[in-house]
Amino acid sequence: MPGTEVRTWRLASGSAEPSPSALWFPNGASAHPKMAWRQLLLACCLSAAVLLTTLQEGAGAAVGTQQEAGQDVWEDVEQKIFMQESDASNFLKRRGKRSPKSQDEVNAENRQKLRANELRREYYEEQRNEFENFVEEQNHEQEERSREAIEQWRQWHYDGLHPSYLYNRHHI
Repeated sequence: MPGTEVRTWRLASGSAEPSPSALWFPNGASAHPKMAWRQLLLACCLSAAVLLTTLQEGAGAAVGTQQEAGQDVWEDVEQKIFMQESDASNFLKRRGKRSPKSQDEVNAENRQKLRANELRREYYEEQRNEFENFVEEQNHEQEERSREAIEQWRQWHYDGLHPSYLYNRHHI
């Protein structure tokens, strides 16, 4: 095309085979391309770290007293979850296989068994109720279909001479 300038690459080594530095730096500089990428990556990581630390400090300053209130709530939660060290060591003491269980252990096991039984009972009760509702609905549908079929049979076989549903009347 007329008016377009064709740019040629000058190789620093003067060879016909272009070297990697000649591809990266067309003016003949001899810097290694891997070093440039490492420097670029290092600069990006450092800038990201500086940015994150400044944002974190800014967020901490913005929160102020809310952070202190949150710490108080957190300490209350820790007190509810964690037990005293002496209680924990007593709780985790190992006993021999033949030694009797403490009353606390027996009570805890009984509470677990009772809770499991209660959950099992609730589950099976719910399943039974669902099945009973299903069966009841099926029975109603079957009764409706049979009633409609009987009504159609009576209408088809009625001759108009005798009163209909004579066998269905109650004699007093």
